[in-house]
Formats: sequence, structure tokens, C-alpha cells
Amino acid sequence: MIDFEEDDIVLCTVKRIEGTTVFLEMDDYPGIQAAMIFAEVSAGRIRNIRDFVSPGKKIVCKILRIKGNSIELSLRRVTGKEREQLMDRYKKEKQFQSMLKPVLKEKTLEVYRKIREDYDIAEFIEEARENPKIIENFMTKSEAEQLSKILLEKKEKAKEVISTITIKSTDPDGINRIKDILKTSKAEIRYKGSSQFAIGVKTPDFKTANHIMDSVLAEIKEKAKKLNVKIEIKEK
Repeated sequence: MIDFEEDDIVLCTVKRIEGTTVFLEMDDYPGIQAAMIFAEVSAGRIRNIRDFVSPGKKIVCKILRIKGNSIELSLRRVTGKEREQLMDRYKKEKQFQSMLKPVLKEKTLEVYRKIREDYDIAEFIEEARENPKIIENFMTKSEAEQLSKILLEKKEKAKEVISTITIKSTDPDGINRIKDILKTSKAEIRYKGSSQFAIGVKTPDFKTANHIMDSVLAEIKEKAKKLNVKIEIKEK
């Protein structure tokens, strides 16, 4: 089933380079080929294209255009956050398949695909740790018990995203205003010096961490605007 659209972020494998065009295969859609011109590889001058792409290399791309059977991709338009989120998802999917193999053996790929039809894999892993019963929707009770044990044994370390914020106020009660602006229970805030603060969010996956970070930064911006305090945000 083809369900991608323009602006989607996708993981691709470089197949070959011909002239000034890179040909790729989209990993989530076996057999689907796409192309990328050199101008979409990097915004700057390219001295050696193989510093960016080479046959067999996996890269994160954005779908620019879809015209019939022609799919045009871009590497340079992918943000660091988008790349990080997709590679984290890819890593989790590969790890999950390796957890399934000793339990399901030759049925691994079939069951994995069924789970993926209903769930984002990272979300399934977290939900299955909290509610092992959902695993039985895809395999026998005995197999589900084995997988549940593996999931609990291999609990991942929390992922952290950090943003740096510069915040200044010339008002007499500026310190109190800054304290009010930075009050939050969703993130850890550390003073770095020179009016800079590091905002950190830890969750089991980057997607959730980035979502919470966006919420925290939006709240800070809103409070700073109301209290007439200047802020500058730099994401890491």
C-alpha cells in the first residue's frame, strides 16, 4: 500500500549515481525508486558527491514532488530534528525485529508487518511493557509471554533533547519575571551563565521529547511576551 505524500520524511538507500542524479530506493516501500538531483543533496558547493551519498548508504530524505511514477527527493531540506527522529524510529524497528526473531523465528517478518499495520513500533513497545496482553493480539500466549520478558529486560535509556535560551530583562523586577517565565514541570532547566539557560527534556523516544520541548518553548515565548522580556532560542 502506497501511503506517502509530498513533504513526508523517509529513509532511503542509495542505489546508484548517474551523471548529476542520485537514484534511491525508499526503505519502507520495497521496489519504489526515487531520484534526487545534486542541487538537493547540499545547499553548498559539492566537491565530492561521495562525501554525502554513495551506493548502499542510508540517508534521510524529504519527498519534494510526486508526478505519476516519478518521485523527487531532497537531502538538504531535512532538518536535524527530522533526521534524528526518523533514525531513532529506524533503530527501534531494527531492535524490535531482533527481539522477535528468537521467539517467532520464521514468522518474524509476517508478525512484525501485522503489528506495524496497527501501531507505530516505538509506541507498541512502550504500550506492551505497560500492558503485555496486547501482544497476544499478534501471537500465541506462550510467545507473548516470551516477548514480554525480553521487552522488560531490554528497557531503553531515556532520550534527551536540549534547547538553549537566552533571556534578558532590564526591569527592576527582571529576575522575578525570568523565574516566572522559566517555571515548568515538563523540563529540567539549568543556568549556563551569561543570561543563558539549558532546557532539557527526557522521554523514552525523541519524537515525544521533541513534542514536549515544542510545548515548553511555546509556553516560555507566550509568558515572555506578556511580561515584556526578550528571549532568543537556539535548539541543539
